[in-house]
Amino acid sequence: MRGLDVFGGVVDRVEDGAWSASAPCEGWTALDVLGHLGSAIQFGVAVLQGEAFGWPTVDRPADLVVGEPKAYWATISTRARSALEGVDLRAEVDTPLGKRTVAEGLAFPAIDLFVHAWDIGRAADLLVEVPDDVIEFSHAYIDPMPTEVVRGPNGAFGPEIEPPDDATPTESFIGWTGRNPR
Repeated sequence: MRGLDVFGGVVDRVEDGAWSASAPCEGWTALDVLGHLGSAIQFGVAVLQGEAFGWPTVDRPADLVVGEPKAYWATISTRARSALEGVDLRAEVDTPLGKRTVAEGLAFPAIDLFVHAWDIGRAADLLVEVPDDVIEFSHAYIDPMPTEVVRGPNGAFGPEIEPPDDATPTESFIGWTGRNPR
C-alpha cells in the first residue's frame, strides 16, 4: 500500500502541463510512465483476482491513460487497494512466470511504484526520495537475479549509471536502475 501512496502522492502533485514533459525513460513522457505503470498494476490486480488480462496494444503507453491522469490513477489505485485487502501473501497463484507466492509476484511491481514515482517526479520537476528500506528491499530482491534478466533490451533496467560522489541514497539507487540521477 505504501508504494501506491507514494506514487499517488506524486501523481497528485503533477501540474496538468507537466504530463507531456520528457521522462527519464528514453522516448517517454510522464504520461507514458503513468500509462505503463497503470497497465502493470491492472495486470497485477487481474492476477490477484484470478482474472485473465490481455496486454493492450497501443502506439505509446500514454494512449492507455483514459481521461484525466489523476482520475485514471485514482481508479486504478482504488481497485488495487481493494484487491490487496486481506490477501494472503503466502498463497500461490499462477503467473506468466509460473506458480509464485503473491509476495513474490508483488515484489517487482512494488519496486516499480517507487522507481516510476521518481521518473514522473523528475519529469515534473518534483523532488521524490525513495525510502532507505525500499532501496534495501530492491537490492535484496533484484541483485541475486542474472544480469541479463535485469538489464538490457528485455530487462527492467538499463546499464547501471555511476552516481556522483555526493549522491544521496535515492540518487545512488536511481543510478543503479540505469537512470541518470541528476
